[in-house]
Amino acid sequence: MPRGDKDKYTDKQKRQAEHIEESYEKQGVSEDEAEKRAWATINKQDGGGNLSGSGRKKPSDSK
Repeated sequence: MPRGDKDKYTDKQKRQAEHIEESYEKQGVSEDEAEKRAWATINKQDGGGNLSGSGRKKPSDSK
């Protein structure tokens, strides 16, 4: 899979990224930068693509 390929993301993640990107563009950010920021936000929130379902969060340390 080439870098930048978004096939592994869920439809919901793709929609969220599109909304985030539009928001940045309204703030005056260039299209390329808005797209980069939007996908960085999705990755920060979800840890990457194709992670739908329960139990997807990282377990907390149980010390």
